[in-house]
Amino acid sequence: MRNILEQRKAASLYRSLQVNDGLIDFCSNDYLSFARCDKLKEQVKSYTDTANPFIGSTGSRSISGNSAFAEQLEKMLASFHQSEAGLIFNSGYDANLGFFSCIAKKEDALICDELIHASIIDGCRLSYANRLRFAHNDMEDLEKKLQRSKGNIFVAVESVYSMDGDMAPLKEIVAVCKKYNANLIVDEAHATGIFGKQGRGLVHQYGLEKEVFARIHTFGKAIGCHGAVILGSETLRNYLINFARSFIFTTALPVQSLIAVKCAYELLMSDGFSNVNLHQLIEHFKKDFRSDKDVYLVGSCSSVQSLIIPGNKRVRHVSKQLQVKGFDVRAIVSPSVPVGKERLRISLHAHNTMEQVDELKQSLNEILFK
Repeated sequence: MRNILEQRKAASLYRSLQVNDGLIDFCSNDYLSFARCDKLKEQVKSYTDTANPFIGSTGSRSISGNSAFAEQLEKMLASFHQSEAGLIFNSGYDANLGFFSCIAKKEDALICDELIHASIIDGCRLSYANRLRFAHNDMEDLEKKLQRSKGNIFVAVESVYSMDGDMAPLKEIVAVCKKYNANLIVDEAHATGIFGKQGRGLVHQYGLEKEVFARIHTFGKAIGCHGAVILGSETLRNYLINFARSFIFTTALPVQSLIAVKCAYELLMSDGFSNVNLHQLIEHFKKDFRSDKDVYLVGSCSSVQSLIIPGNKRVRHVSKQLQVKGFDVRAIVSPSVPVGKERLRISLHAHNTMEQVDELKQSLNEILFK
């Protein structure tokens, strides 16, 4: 193990845990600042004191860990996202692992965008189905893969991609899937709270709820909590309860976690909720952004802004320089992203200010173009 770790260090691939207190946050997924919202904290505390829940859930949902509160929350989430039913998982990773490992059989096909999230890749690896990848957001290549596929066909995309921050062309994908009678699955992790009315997601923004077989909404990004819900038909919910191993064989989320999710969604549904300022901040960040031949922003109108800086050592150096200047920005290195596409993954949040964004851009110019 030591030898392998030394090899990773030599290749600038070594990961270590950091606690960067006091730095300006440009790296977390807390896009709406719910995780640090005093109003939400007060609502969760008040609800928790009133509900007086157990400290833990005591078991899996299929044994002792289920509750009326969990089932009511699932119905609330399904209604908000305009779906027939929903099933809560302990995390987005658990949701994707459980879903993709059980949904397709040996004679079926799983077709994923080449930039799909690692949790979906891992779920597909546990499946006996035929697995194919299509070029990122490439409808022609997707159609070629669909033509080669047999049995029940499942196509998986992210509505907003976690590393590039760009969007899937959902309307075009729906049309191609319809042509080949394929089932579309959309991971809305980085669109939840950001796109669609009251943050319902990109599927809702395009009015495609009835065209999508399943949606995954995670709570650990803009919702500021933990867990995830898979939305779809009542039949799908019952199927996952019976066959999704990451749901069946794990202790359920405690009621405290479910209360936090409920309160966060109530904040989304409140009259005072707005993410307009966040979108204005995103546009301000992109405006007049200085680029070079090999240093450039990936096109994105989401909270995820990726600045390509090729080379593991180079991008890590820029990240450390920014941290010295007071900005918490992290480097994403290969093989997490393709070689030559190493980048700073810059996250923008409701708690960031225009002045902080300007200071970050100025610091980047000083480091990259001095």
